[in-house]
Amino acid sequence: TTGPTREYLDPVRYISNDSSGKQGYEIAVALNKLGVKTTLITGPTNLIINADIKIKKVVSAKEMFNEVKKTLPVDIAICAAAVADFKPIKKNKNKIKKNQNSFTSINFEENSDIVEFLGKNNKNRPSIVVGFSAETENLHKNAIIKLREKNCDIIVSNDVSKKDSGINSDYNRVSIIDGNGNFKVFKRSKKSFIANKIAKVVLDKLLIDDRNFN
Repeated sequence: TTGPTREYLDPVRYISNDSSGKQGYEIAVALNKLGVKTTLITGPTNLIINADIKIKKVVSAKEMFNEVKKTLPVDIAICAAAVADFKPIKKNKNKIKKNQNSFTSINFEENSDIVEFLGKNNKNRPSIVVGFSAETENLHKNAIIKLREKNCDIIVSNDVSKKDSGINSDYNRVSIIDGNGNFKVFKRSKKSFIANKIAKVVLDKLLIDDRNFN
């Protein structure tokens, strides 16, 4: 999964974030080049998608969650999307006017957690579940907590507080952490480079965990 999701308040206003979808897309490209049949489920982005990659376009977190479920079973799930944690309980049918004061009393509910669903799915759990942890502080601590709580095999932690990397940038700084607490730290690099490193770590783990994998 990649890109942001949009949670609409009314027909024209929505809650979202600055995710460009570039890192998730580059991972899909890297896996595809290695011969992995890849499906990219993406929220709204301006990406120009490689024709070799199967793509499913969605808007909301609910739509992304439903497409993920439809795509199962898979061997590997890499969840790089910046999914909105919350959505308005009610979407107004018409545009909210300024004089309605409706924005002072918007109620929210949690969206389904896609990574946790995959990590704890007893029926169709992927062999490898990779989550992303976008943080502004305590990067490794928060990433390890997320890895354990959502039952991931690998977590990719990235610092989104830096203006020269992370969200909506061609560059990233990441740490790749596995369930044994092993770290691989990559300094500021092109997202395509980071994607190749993530793809290698994931495929190495897949082949080590399942020696019969063809």
